[in-house]
Amino acid sequence: RGKAPGGSPAQPPGPGAFDLGAQSERWAAFQERHRLSCEEAARLLLDAYEYKGLVKHSGGCHCGAVRFEVWASADLHVFNCNCSICTKKQNRHFIVPASRFKLLKGADNLTTYTFNTHRAQHTFCKTCGVQSFYTPRSNPDGYGIAPHCLDDGTVQTIVTEDINGKEWEKAVKEHKTIRDMSKP
Repeated sequence: RGKAPGGSPAQPPGPGAFDLGAQSERWAAFQERHRLSCEEAARLLLDAYEYKGLVKHSGGCHCGAVRFEVWASADLHVFNCNCSICTKKQNRHFIVPASRFKLLKGADNLTTYTFNTHRAQHTFCKTCGVQSFYTPRSNPDGYGIAPHCLDDGTVQTIVTEDINGKEWEKAVKEHKTIRDMSKP
């Protein structure tokens, strides 16, 4: 048994705890430096491992009523669709699996617009009207995220690809990867 930070003898791990051995002091210093509980530090470690190569982006609507986080590359592949709704609202988005998206607040402040096939769920803030994310028709099991609604500091580059949404069925059928973008 070593010493816990502060010089007191380290206690044996309790139920559900892990003996970190030589890493105990490093773990405690990390938690203290970042002001994290043990659970928060563990979640951060697990997220970093599970989403290796991805970064956690945070974002939301204009008024702040809707906030979310999403794990994606720092280098975003953004679609610029010319279908009727994307053109009207200037919807540029990147697609992620639902497992990499978390709505932090504002579920009760979202409203949804659908049309035509009603597969796409165009969600937007009831207060400010901003659509920061939506459920795309091409990937109903994922989310289309508006890169301009992300907080500064986590995006390195953006590559934009035009999609001919005016001929949606043909465009999606011919596209090599769009239907698989929401797969984990």
